[in-house]
Amino acid sequence: MAQKSNQPSQTASAFHRPSHGGNLVWAASLADCSPAAILDFSASINPLGPPASAIVAIQSHLADLSAYPDPSYQSLRAVLCQLHSVPPDWILPGNGAAELLTWACRDLASLEQTCLLTPAFSDYRRALKAFNASILECPLEQREQLSSIAPSPVASSGLLLNNPHNPTGQLLSKDAIRQWLETFALVVVDEAFMDFLPEEAQSVVEWVQDFPNLVVVRSLTKFYSLPGLRLGYAIAHPDRLRRWQQWRDPWAVNALAAAVGEVVVKDTQFQQQTWDWLAVAKAQLFAGLSQLPGLLPYAGAANFLLVRSQRSVVELQTELLKRHCILIRDCLSFPELGDRYFRVAVRTETENQRLLEGLAEVLTDCAI
Repeated sequence: MAQKSNQPSQTASAFHRPSHGGNLVWAASLADCSPAAILDFSASINPLGPPASAIVAIQSHLADLSAYPDPSYQSLRAVLCQLHSVPPDWILPGNGAAELLTWACRDLASLEQTCLLTPAFSDYRRALKAFNASILECPLEQREQLSSIAPSPVASSGLLLNNPHNPTGQLLSKDAIRQWLETFALVVVDEAFMDFLPEEAQSVVEWVQDFPNLVVVRSLTKFYSLPGLRLGYAIAHPDRLRRWQQWRDPWAVNALAAAVGEVVVKDTQFQQQTWDWLAVAKAQLFAGLSQLPGLLPYAGAANFLLVRSQRSVVELQTELLKRHCILIRDCLSFPELGDRYFRVAVRTETENQRLLEGLAEVLTDCAI
């Protein structure tokens, strides 16, 4: 068990329950330990990173801190356009995928309505509501009937989805997405977790130049373990990206993030290491969760697992924190799931085993 902090404890009531994973300060207040002592399964971040190439890039570009970044990010865009085989003006780097999704939601809000596949990442609703978008929630299990669910005319509607889907981990078929591209005025696909698939055959980036109504948003923070650096990019028609550039603040990406982005996407050794780790560690974690009483994990394509629990997840989360300083992601921010589901990131095999043992103890004690 992690060592407790000697600092005065803070009650959980001092902090609002987070709607995102990775809030270690909040978790430490419940566990009565330092944030550094928390074993975090709530944020789906690659536990192997940041890669050495990222650290070297940061160290070698420290002198760049005394100058403004290139506002057009030509070097970074050149690398990304080579990666995805699109011209540079079809790519816009951003301050994490979250910033770019905000501008995508501003475009979506200009339409009569936006269809949102639910359960959905809470930031989607936040960004859509910020621009007074009309939101139509469409259950994921009814996605095959999506065009008929949306009131006519669908051509004046937008669609926002992520693939692989968060929080279920389901991989949506390209056939379905292509059908939606032919009916919706704007389709925004958040591919934040696509890098975790060894073969990106399910990515729709290759379609962007054929469909001006398609926007693909990618994240570099999850796969390369850089959430504190904030880096993502959008791939879309140049006219749309120029409009976004006019909306946002200049220099959205800091100099160090831009330098890191240029090298990590070419780090094939780290990419292969991640795929090799994930294949083994996810299978181990899924099997272990399947054997615990009262838990039902769902298979998924990403680096996390959604788990159904017969017991209150808030209670389970609290007990794991207080006894073992382990944080799991409750799903209260997904109204369709509530207090009987939680999500866990796949971590190293040793860390996964620590989670399984902690869950086993808590669940066993509750059954007595």
